[in-house]
Amino acid sequence: MPDAHAPTPSHPTDLTEPPGRAPGAVPEPGRRGGDVARQVAVVVGAVLSALAGWLGSGAAGGPSQQEVGDGALAADATPVAPGEPAFMIWSVIYAGLFAYAVWQALPARRADERQRRVGWLVLAAMLLNAAWIGIVQGGLLVLSVPVILALLAVLLVAVARLGERRPSGVVEAVVLDGTTGLYLGWVTVATIANVFAVVIAGTDDPAAAAASTTADAWAVAALALAGVAGVASAVWTRGRLAIGAAIVWGLSWVVVARGSGDLVSLPAEVAAGVAAGAVTVATAGMAVRRLRGRARAERPSAPRGR
Repeated sequence: MPDAHAPTPSHPTDLTEPPGRAPGAVPEPGRRGGDVARQVAVVVGAVLSALAGWLGSGAAGGPSQQEVGDGALAADATPVAPGEPAFMIWSVIYAGLFAYAVWQALPARRADERQRRVGWLVLAAMLLNAAWIGIVQGGLLVLSVPVILALLAVLLVAVARLGERRPSGVVEAVVLDGTTGLYLGWVTVATIANVFAVVIAGTDDPAAAAASTTADAWAVAALALAGVAGVASAVWTRGRLAIGAAIVWGLSWVVVARGSGDLVSLPAEVAAGVAAGAVTVATAGMAVRRLRGRARAERPSAPRGR
């Protein structure tokens, strides 16, 4: 899922700075209080985010996210909605966020410059997700759009900042870089699906609107946008696998949902499949290119003859 990053200074995954402060280093006196506050806040945020996710799943007896708003977010509500199994990715994201919260709370991570740069952003992402769930559960579907756009923006900034310094080890690469990458990739697909759902829900007859040729045409454009976003992300991050994997996961379940079920759409099915393929090729290609560049940089130079 997460992967090592090549040290090229013009990309957000570049490792132009050394890892965060070494474990055991003494923080500046004026910053210690803020570091502790950040650690505690991230732990609390992870718990609140997981609780919101649990409530949003319908496990507490209320409606699930697919049932609220007269089913506006259901897998068959719009041509760009992923199939229900796609949402299993949240289990991985929540687990990663909780693992990160525990890891970053360790004393050795308190003065880590990398955590100082992204800890509050991760917290903001968790709280925005909880707010989105609350808004949707309250039936305020229109308000969910600015919230998910804010969530997308926060995750973009977090990924950019993560590229400024290399992870301190495998654990950080998995629980922070990997989780944030999956989060961004999934929210990229979810944002497009969310906006489309709000538009369809605002029509006089949502079911007829979702099955119309106009909806199919807009679905092709929206899914093409998802593909462009995925390819751009691959280039921007030099093939960061977690982001690409989450986007491909979401698009693949759009293919499945449009090929079967109550809302079949061949145009959307084909568009999602093409977009998923493009993101896969771009992500893999950039990752291979990055790894080859790193291998060349690490290869010892042959001694020159006189």
